[in-house]
Amino acid sequence: MDEILDSDATSQLQKLASKEISPRELMEATLDRIEKVNPKVNAIVSLQNREELILKAESPLSGPLKGLPIAIKDLEETKGITTTYGSPLFKNFIPDFDSNMVSRIKAAGAIVIGKTNVPEFGLGSHTYNPVFGKTLNPYNLKMTCGGSSGGASVALATRMVSLADGSDMMGSLRNPAAWGNIFGFRPSSGLVSKGGSAEVFFNQISTSGPMARSVRDIELLLGIQSKLDPTDPHSYGPYKTTSKTPKNLKIGWLGDWGGSYATDPIILQRCREALKVLEDNGHHIIEPSPLFSAEALWSAWTTLRSWSMSEKFRENYNNPLEKKLLKPAVVWEIEKGLALTPEEIFEASKIRSDWFRVTAQMDFDTLVLPSTQVFPFDSELNWPTKILEREMDTYHRWMEVVIPASLTGLPAISVPIGFGPENTPAGMQLIGHRRHDANILALAKQYEQSIPFLDMKPGF
Repeated sequence: MDEILDSDATSQLQKLASKEISPRELMEATLDRIEKVNPKVNAIVSLQNREELILKAESPLSGPLKGLPIAIKDLEETKGITTTYGSPLFKNFIPDFDSNMVSRIKAAGAIVIGKTNVPEFGLGSHTYNPVFGKTLNPYNLKMTCGGSSGGASVALATRMVSLADGSDMMGSLRNPAAWGNIFGFRPSSGLVSKGGSAEVFFNQISTSGPMARSVRDIELLLGIQSKLDPTDPHSYGPYKTTSKTPKNLKIGWLGDWGGSYATDPIILQRCREALKVLEDNGHHIIEPSPLFSAEALWSAWTTLRSWSMSEKFRENYNNPLEKKLLKPAVVWEIEKGLALTPEEIFEASKIRSDWFRVTAQMDFDTLVLPSTQVFPFDSELNWPTKILEREMDTYHRWMEVVIPASLTGLPAISVPIGFGPENTPAGMQLIGHRRHDANILALAKQYEQSIPFLDMKPGF
């Protein structure tokens, strides 16, 4: 069954539909694979009972994901399955409900086998927490897999699942995808509903989205995640693909943003090689000067992110017993957010608005940036404190390259671009115009057909 597990979700579903394989056979092969591989990488947590999962696979199922095993990111509430958010505060929390997105995935016929590991509350692009420990990069077990959708990326890369959900505030769908040699797509804000959240108007800097080993699988899951939600004022789904082949696109290569983003030169070189692939497909690569002040973007981003975090975790912070159990980065975000003035928050939103107007009026079909500024770092570190002798002044400054898309909710997909000197992968962001998700995925699909290293899987 290794050949089946190596294939993407679309192929697996086709084989299920034609009865070439049965849901039970796919489930047993998946669980066997997890038993063999997961102890080495720690990507899947809260794995459910084998016999019960096999019974579910044998029960009547319907929907576009009928019979497909899937593990849900451990930030999404999943009925009857421990949902920890990577925090000791919730290590025993078993929801009696599903989040909106999990409900859609289940309704599509997928079988939830467990959860995928995350950093505590999803903060920091390095998947470790006090509940389940670290998730390791399958291409080099000494290195991090990124985050926060790190468990999802590793589960895909190691063929323990063929499709995975994720979420992205500061690159959490893109960073781990880059370091897993897979695809991770941050949709335009509003395409995947945030309905069900306590507040649905203000916070638009995070979104859920799909991760997969092929772009067609990205579209498959996105079509399920993006159902129109009347309870969300920003919802405009569902996603609709396009049959148009991208031609003669004007692509802006932003590199290291005029030196503002300290970036490993090998990553920049891999990006240039990937851009040559796009050029060979008839597109025009232009390297403009920076389109906006990087420092202004950073100022706006850190203000809005901390404000969001302080409101989300204020009650935990105000409880002395719970505060002791919070990750230092969470406490830092909360305290920074609580100290903000209304004027500072409004100024940050004005900067965000100015940047959106620039992107909306730009003379480019697509912008390109690296997905990360470094290759995977030693998993013993909390985060890189220096890049190219430049000190990183916060726990997340080393991931600054992802905020141009996050800040204004632009669609951005991380595509694989090859490997570095320690056999670890890297990725590149293709960033599109707001609500032009189908166009950016069509470009990613065209690129996918022209690269040789997608079959380079981990050696176990």
